[in-house]
Amino acid sequence: MENDMTQIRRWLMPLSWLYGAAVDIRNALFDMGILRSVSYDIPIINVGNITVGGTGKTPHVEYLIRLLSSRYRVAVLSRGYKRKTSGYLLSSVTSTTKEIGDEPWQIKQKFPDIYVAVDANRRRGINRLLTDEATKDVEVILLDDAYQHRYVKAGHNILLVDYHRLISDDCLLPAGRLRERPSSSHRATTIIVTKCPQHIMAMGFRVILSSLNIRPYQQLFFSTYNYGTMRQLWGNGTMDPNVLRKNNTHVLLLTGIGNPLQMEQDMRRFVQHITPLTFPDHHYYVKSDADTIHKTLLGLPQPHIIITTEKDAARLQLLQGLSEEVRQNTYVLPIEVSIMRDEKNKFDRTITDYVHENKRNSSMASRKDA
Repeated sequence: MENDMTQIRRWLMPLSWLYGAAVDIRNALFDMGILRSVSYDIPIINVGNITVGGTGKTPHVEYLIRLLSSRYRVAVLSRGYKRKTSGYLLSSVTSTTKEIGDEPWQIKQKFPDIYVAVDANRRRGINRLLTDEATKDVEVILLDDAYQHRYVKAGHNILLVDYHRLISDDCLLPAGRLRERPSSSHRATTIIVTKCPQHIMAMGFRVILSSLNIRPYQQLFFSTYNYGTMRQLWGNGTMDPNVLRKNNTHVLLLTGIGNPLQMEQDMRRFVQHITPLTFPDHHYYVKSDADTIHKTLLGLPQPHIIITTEKDAARLQLLQGLSEEVRQNTYVLPIEVSIMRDEKNKFDRTITDYVHENKRNSSMASRKDA
């Protein structure tokens, strides 16, 4: 596979066998009904993965929001990873990343008219969305990263698989990056191979189709990233990423995400000189990080800028002590998902048909068509 990022630490395989046995027992308990999955009389779409690290969940959730929010009252329910609060919390536009987590914050800022809630207990979160006065008119719930949360039986499961780390080539933690065996993909209704290069040969699609062992009841799609106009994090300026190479700009790529190498490779479409400054996924930046960012930027030749992700921008805005040089030169690179192979309409129909057919009742669930 082109740019394959799969790494197997074979000396850890004995631990992976033990981990796999525990996962198998847990899944068997759900399959036998000893542990119970609960269904709901409302369309619930789960967007998740079985791989540790970024597979593009947030951009795909945002795609579904754009698709559905003009016709339905949409809610996103996330666990709010690394937030400093606990229990159920319904976000507002004034909520902070420390209260709800960086990804829910990003979604709420971009889509202020939808409901965004966080709760590690997805059952409780769904019940609160359906019964609380502020949210009981919800018509569609999008579960963010709940593929392993089998206590909720979503009506439509979307499994995301990274093109550069196919689950068929990986193995279980800790030797590999899989949370479950590749065979657990059978629970998915739709499988999306994400982060694909924009120019894949037909043979590449066929190889992936064969390796993923798609079931007759499943649909397979491929998606890629489109990068939009960059915006200043502190300021109103914008910049087309295509001018970076033309201007021979040196870029400090500042990330605290699951797969920074993927973004670095993508950025080489636009720029020749890249210096990565990488922090752990969901990293909360502290004063010493501000000093590191400043010194690293000043060490780059002019012209130079900092490029970061939307997810990192949420946490960087809370960081005190950043120099004016850093603040003036930090840009956020937005990402949007595109469905490939001229199958956008097919994918959109798959989702909208599911929602339409499973709405609670015709009088309250479907808005007038936009």
